[in-house]
Amino acid sequence: MNEAFKKLAHAASHAMGTAYAFIAALALLLVWLTTGPAFHYSDTWQLIINTSTTIVTFLMVFLIQNTQNRDAVGLHLKLDELIRATKGARNSMIDLSKLSDRQLHALEVEFERICQSEPSS
Repeated sequence: MNEAFKKLAHAASHAMGTAYAFIAALALLLVWLTTGPAFHYSDTWQLIINTSTTIVTFLMVFLIQNTQNRDAVGLHLKLDELIRATKGARNSMIDLSKLSDRQLHALEVEFERICQSEPSS
């Protein structure tokens, strides 16, 4: 199921990020606008666009979050590889995302001290 969702999310996020998707959304909006006079700008006419945009927004949140999660994991793995391969780098910096908030704050404070103690170039 996870693999199927991954494939669906990837395909959908790719499709939704194209100019064609934007043009299709714009076309649907224009069709809705032009039907306003025919429906006398009724509550039902307004409900159609409100419901449609709510559903699309709701689903897109999950697609965007999935894409961001995958991008973040990929970026972290690349950074971890660079840290591992760099001589003199602290391997303890690999996989920082698993540290607690307190541990991350302590590292942040440490790096602030390092930056303040180094002379500016």
